[in-house]
Amino acid sequence: MQITDHIHALKTHFQLVFSPERIVQRSVYLYLVFGEKVHLIDCGVKGVDQQIFAYLEAMDRKKEEIETLVISHSHPDHMGAAVSVKEKSGCKVAYHENERGWIEDIEKQYEERPIPGFHTLVEGSVSPDIVLKDDDLLRLEDGLNLNFIHTPGHSRGSISLYLEKDAALVTADALPLPGDLPLYEDIGESVASIRKLQQVPNVKVVFSSWEAPIQNPTEIKDRMEESLQLLRKIHETVCSNIEPEQSDMALCEKVVEELSLPPHAVSPIMAKAFSSSRKYCDKHLFRR
Repeated sequence: MQITDHIHALKTHFQLVFSPERIVQRSVYLYLVFGEKVHLIDCGVKGVDQQIFAYLEAMDRKKEEIETLVISHSHPDHMGAAVSVKEKSGCKVAYHENERGWIEDIEKQYEERPIPGFHTLVEGSVSPDIVLKDDDLLRLEDGLNLNFIHTPGHSRGSISLYLEKDAALVTADALPLPGDLPLYEDIGESVASIRKLQQVPNVKVVFSSWEAPIQNPTEIKDRMEESLQLLRKIHETVCSNIEPEQSDMALCEKVVEELSLPPHAVSPIMAKAFSSSRKYCDKHLFRR
């Protein structure tokens, strides 16, 4: 679906298979920037390349027109189809230097972040043609530039992107969605990144990985504040449940119960997220 003059949104679906009896349905948005060439922001899980190519054909474009694939971060729903996209289109791949370890070596990612069904979601490792650093500018083509904003927290090398031509901000997974699982690695960095995004001038549309594009300035402002308040609620819940010699998993169980999150939220990934609050409990994290 075309949203702005240059950006099209494509919603993709996948499953997290915990067991034959427990399958969680998930979705994620990726974005296509249309100019003289086509530029992708994220590419979904393994197999989504076919959905991308079908969309391009419907728009009277070709997969060979894909010039750039920008990966916002290393998680499977954002880079799972990167191998096929690169091989079939011949595009260049760009991502932040802090994500290299997990994108260049998916086995390292699986070892350190073993999500259910990982190898059904990710085709393989992919090396960068362009290594991004904090607040780089990528010139896609004449008159079409992407400003990169380093927004760690969800992961060390997570980036958001600003397309000035369309006053469009792509936040990827930087804005936790109320009602969904609050996935992040470091709550302090997540808070700082959201506040950084709040300061980006002239934003008329926000493209998140979690939800449909937001095109109303008041809704954009409210959405960012909702993310901060969600993190604040989690942080306060964590800090009020910390006990001496308590394991991260034990803390996670208490927080999941108090926040009424689904049972599958009790996991090493969520335990790591919640435990990141420990070092901030006495630092007035949400004071402006």
